[in-house]
Amino acid sequence: MTDNSHASHDRVPSRQRRRFSGISSRAYEHPADRSALVALRKLSGFDTVFKALSGLLPERSLRLLFLSDSVRVSDAQFAHLNDMLRDACYILDLEKVPPMYVNQDPQPNAMCIGLDEPIIVVTTGLVELLDEEEMRAVVGHEVGHALSGHAVYRTILLFLTNLALKVAWIPLGNVAIMTIVTALREWFRKSELSADRAGLLVGQDSQASMRGLMKIAGGNHLHEMNVDAFLAQADEYEKGGDLRDSVLKILNVLPRSHPFTTVRAAELKKWSESRDYQRIMDGHYPRREDDKDTSVTDSFRESASHYADSVRTSKDPLMKLVGDIAGGAGDLGGKLRDKFTGGSHGGGAAGKGGATDDSGAPRQSGTEDPESPQGPGTAGS
Repeated sequence: MTDNSHASHDRVPSRQRRRFSGISSRAYEHPADRSALVALRKLSGFDTVFKALSGLLPERSLRLLFLSDSVRVSDAQFAHLNDMLRDACYILDLEKVPPMYVNQDPQPNAMCIGLDEPIIVVTTGLVELLDEEEMRAVVGHEVGHALSGHAVYRTILLFLTNLALKVAWIPLGNVAIMTIVTALREWFRKSELSADRAGLLVGQDSQASMRGLMKIAGGNHLHEMNVDAFLAQADEYEKGGDLRDSVLKILNVLPRSHPFTTVRAAELKKWSESRDYQRIMDGHYPRREDDKDTSVTDSFRESASHYADSVRTSKDPLMKLVGDIAGGAGDLGGKLRDKFTGGSHGGGAAGKGGATDDSGAPRQSGTEDPESPQGPGTAGS
């Protein structure tokens, strides 16, 4: 049986990996995830409220269900997963090893839930799909959820989603709950990006992390797939189509608790090549002991800056349009018409005086190309 004390993971990982002693979850959290968590942690009485809520949530029932109808990972059962779990807790310096269960389900999935203490659940579909290094990244992903405290909000999201189904016949009640659920899902999608980063810190093998995401999308046919081609799909998804496709992307992702796998892979690759990741690997990262001194204002400012950068550098047609508007590009109606129709609106004059350039001087109509790298609508200008 797994010993949940710190001594239970004194063994070093199966191959030499860097350990991050005292690391704060802020080191790997996505800016939007981090700002929300910092704000919640600063709320006075936050823990008391959620402990009171725990009586309403089916957490005890879930624990009993997994204990009675799943296999608990230990030295005697799924010992290789037990080693991975202890390795992950050792690397991220999580003192108490959360219990982990394997649940019979052909759908590849994993989750970390619980209000008082997190528990990790992986499905047989996932265990059978991934190799050792890919699975190590997944276990690290779930330990990252535990270290960040995501399990609390995931449990509440599950509860509210089930509640929304039960009160669907009450129009206003359902709308109110679904509004909260939608907001929680948006936060949770960002928390998944955070946990992907934690998985990379644990596995310290970016190719294994990419392969795992690719196999979750396409199944156990690795010889038929290619990581570079898979990442190219993410690029095509982001920049392809027109505004209609941008709106459809938003509608497609709203009901999901996880980002699309190609998007996750692209985001993780970008982070793995960033200076932030390299600094962590070099031993320079925020410490848990400093979490109490974290500024909510600074966290929100960083989150806002991240979103602004995302809009500015995005290849998505809608985000490029938002960047154009924020950058002062004119003729919004014409831009919207062009984006939706694929046509050009350059044939007419602006009012009676005709079109002008930035200095106010007349220019010939049709010369502005909002898609041109040299045009005023360039994302990042």
